[in-house]
Amino acid sequence: MPLTPTPVITTSWIHSALDRLAGTPCGYHSQEPSAAEPTALAALALLGAGRTADAQTHLRWLAAAQASDGSIAPFSELTQSAWPTPQAIFAAAVAARAELNLNDARPDTSLPASPSNVSQLNHSPFNLQWATQWLLSAAGKSVENSPDFGHNGQLIGWPWVIGTHSWQEPTAWSVLALKAVGQSDHPRTREGVRLLVDRLLSTGGCNYGNTIVLGQQLRPHVEPTGLALLALAGEEIDDLRIERSLQYLLENLSIETTPISLSYGLLGLAAHDRQPAAGSDWIESAYHRTVQRDAAPLVLALLVLAAQGKDCPLIKYTSGKHTSI
Repeated sequence: MPLTPTPVITTSWIHSALDRLAGTPCGYHSQEPSAAEPTALAALALLGAGRTADAQTHLRWLAAAQASDGSIAPFSELTQSAWPTPQAIFAAAVAARAELNLNDARPDTSLPASPSNVSQLNHSPFNLQWATQWLLSAAGKSVENSPDFGHNGQLIGWPWVIGTHSWQEPTAWSVLALKAVGQSDHPRTREGVRLLVDRLLSTGGCNYGNTIVLGQQLRPHVEPTGLALLALAGEEIDDLRIERSLQYLLENLSIETTPISLSYGLLGLAAHDRQPAAGSDWIESAYHRTVQRDAAPLVLALLVLAAQGKDCPLIKYTSGKHTSI
């Protein structure tokens, strides 16, 4: 996918949000220690807005936090898990593409899917090759299929904690990261896509990790549904649950939706060209509520990414067509 010039975002609240995110690594809330997920998302928001220089501190922090096996722990004191690794991969991959463009080393950064893509993008202190190898080796634990639950327990995606079962959100993030580094056709990516589809509810939307428990269909939630649809963008899947999931989001997003769910829901819709007309107003309203509360960097970054719409890096670098899963 060719790297096109990043549009300059002029909406005033977005400028203010980006200024709050710029310069220093981020914690989940203001005044909290820096953590991998908010720092990676803030870097993505800044890079998506063309503020590459403002994202450098975040990228250096992620590089310093990278373990020798390539993974990234959520917090410095919580090293048994590495679920933010795909977010860090995505931020580093977008930064590497921007650097290649600025240096004119590779004017066309449309990278075909091949294992060598990762090393081609590896121009930052963050070691993309190590991180991608770690992600490809990380796997959820399969379970025997049972009438007690509705999903295919044999499909392998990604867990929150290694050694446990696969969940919808870490699998969606891993699929997005692998697509961003040119691994769309890797068997792990394809199986991750199959898992995301398998976990969609028959009536649309998805829960966090299951579909049916003891005969009862679980309720859908906006956040995992938006993230799953974001990861499934560009996949040519003939399954009514995709359209029902889009409808679920359209019917359940409003100005009253909480900011994180609103952001993921709108990103999922934008990835499928289904943005609600009032979406921009809802995001701006959520921004003002967030600033009045505590200006949490994680929330601000997600709101900015949602406001970027189709130009958001999460959509721009992952929505190529795929015909088989």
